[in-house]
Amino acid sequence: MRSKKITFKGAFGDELAARVDLPDASPKTFALFAHCFTCSKNLKPVKNISRKLNERGIGVLRFDFTGLGESEGDFADTNFSSNIDDLIEAAAFMSDEYQAPEILIGHSLGGAAVLQAAHRIPSSKAVATIGAPAHPEHVKKNFGGQLDVINAEGAATVQLAGRKFTIKKQFIEDLEASNMNKRTQELARALMIFHSPIDNTVGIDNAAQIYRMAKHPKSFVSLDDADHLLMKEEDSTYVAEVLASWAGRYF
Repeated sequence: MRSKKITFKGAFGDELAARVDLPDASPKTFALFAHCFTCSKNLKPVKNISRKLNERGIGVLRFDFTGLGESEGDFADTNFSSNIDDLIEAAAFMSDEYQAPEILIGHSLGGAAVLQAAHRIPSSKAVATIGAPAHPEHVKKNFGGQLDVINAEGAATVQLAGRKFTIKKQFIEDLEASNMNKRTQELARALMIFHSPIDNTVGIDNAAQIYRMAKHPKSFVSLDDADHLLMKEEDSTYVAEVLASWAGRYF
C-alpha cells in the first residue's frame, strides 16, 4: 500500500487531515471512507479495510472529520450536516486531484452520513454501510443523563470512548432534523449493509430498517460475532474482501 498524507478544506474552511491509500498499480476505481462517531481515519479497522481494498486495485481516501483526529476545527461547532458537507468536500478534492469516488463506505454514524451524501456525489455508484444507525439521532443515547443538560443549558461535556467532548444543543437539533428514511428510499445506488447481530452499540434492527427502506439492488451481510468497531482483524478483512467483490459489479 502506498499511503500519502494530504489535507483539504472542510465544510467550515478548516484543513482536514486525510490519507490517500493507493494500490501498487494504477487504481481501477476510488472509494471514500467515512469513519465512525468521534473516531478517526487511523482506527485500525479503517486502515485494514483500506489496505485490503488496495490489494483489489481500489484506491481509498480516508479522512478525519472537522475537529477530530488530526483535522483542524472545533468539534463542538460540528454536527451531522457538517459531516455530510465534509464528505462532499472530500469527494470534490478526489475529483480534482485523483478520481471522483465511485464507492462510498461509512462506519457507524459515517454510514448514515454516506447514505445522506450519496445524492450529492454524482460519481458514486455503490454505497456500503458498516454498523450504521437507521437514524442519526440514535447517537443521542451516548449522551446519557447529559442530554437533559444539553437541552436545558445549550451545551454539556460528555465522555465518549474515554475522551471528553463538548456537545451543543444545535448538534442534537440537527440529528433530529435529518430525514433518513427519505434519503435511503431515494438512494438510487447499489447498497451493501454490513452489520453484526450482536452489535450492542447500534442494534441489528437498524440494519433491518435500512434494508426495508432501500430499493434494489441491495444486499445484507451478517458479521456473525463481530464487535461494533470490527477490532478483530479477521472481521475487517472479511468486510473488505466481500465489499471489493460486490462493488466490482459497479465500476
